[in-house]
Amino acid sequence: MRTSRAMAFCLPCKRYADFTTFDDATLQATTQMNSNPTHDHASRRDQGEAAADVFRKTPEQAFRQMLRVDRPRRSVGGKHPPAKLAAQLQRRLTDGQLLVAPQGNRSRGYRIAKRLFDLAGAAALLLLLSPLLLAALAVLVVTTRGRPIFIQRRVGYLGRTFPMLKFRTMRLDADRLQHLVANEQVGPIFKARRDPRITRIGRVLRKTSIDEMPQLINVLLGHMSLVGPRPPVPKEVVHYELWQLRRLAIKPGLTCLWQVSGRSEIGFEDWVRMDVWYAQNQHLSTDIKLLALTPWSVITCRGAY
Repeated sequence: MRTSRAMAFCLPCKRYADFTTFDDATLQATTQMNSNPTHDHASRRDQGEAAADVFRKTPEQAFRQMLRVDRPRRSVGGKHPPAKLAAQLQRRLTDGQLLVAPQGNRSRGYRIAKRLFDLAGAAALLLLLSPLLLAALAVLVVTTRGRPIFIQRRVGYLGRTFPMLKFRTMRLDADRLQHLVANEQVGPIFKARRDPRITRIGRVLRKTSIDEMPQLINVLLGHMSLVGPRPPVPKEVVHYELWQLRRLAIKPGLTCLWQVSGRSEIGFEDWVRMDVWYAQNQHLSTDIKLLALTPWSVITCRGAY
């Protein structure tokens, strides 16, 4: 049967969806998923070719190539109903237990290099953007009654939660009004193109991605990386299917393939596939290329709302 090159990164997703229990044995199994010797040589070669192909194309072309993959044939169900999984995920998040085993590039050299790169890059960006960030902070101090920074619990590496920083872009009672806004996305995520809770200044900050810049502090603190999957909120994670938890197996980041490929224009399952692809192709060269594509994504404002 003919298989596209991009299929390589999706195969582990199918395997992961086949788990019917969510316990410590499941976490143990996730660490062994890439240790199958009959799968390693072919998949690593195909993943390398897929990575090379993606970055020879524009972000849109890369996105279209990566979506030429099969959907998981069986969602979590049957012996493991979604309600039971959601309850177990909620319990683990509440108790501070891990949700998934670490994946991605686990070599010591890469981890050290990536951390040094994150520290240097975040510090340099904070210094370079400090006039803009201070101006935004001053305006928000006035317009938000002295509450310019929005601190939200997000789910990070392996399922650990952390306080993520953002410039406030919504009215102060936004959480209480969410039920009045129609969700335009399918799946556990919430997105609305014309969310009435967003302030006029907040809309500008979101379009230009300035609202995300305080997360450079999260990078310095080690909560996040410059490149990695965007961190979700806990109430979204409890509705994940098992294979979708793999996006938590690497440290979250400021930018990622989803970020440079259309952001909110992309459906949730395709978004997760992109994060899984990154985990399978995590290298410094991949990080640098994604960072290089990010400014154009910010300038064009595609999918930013």
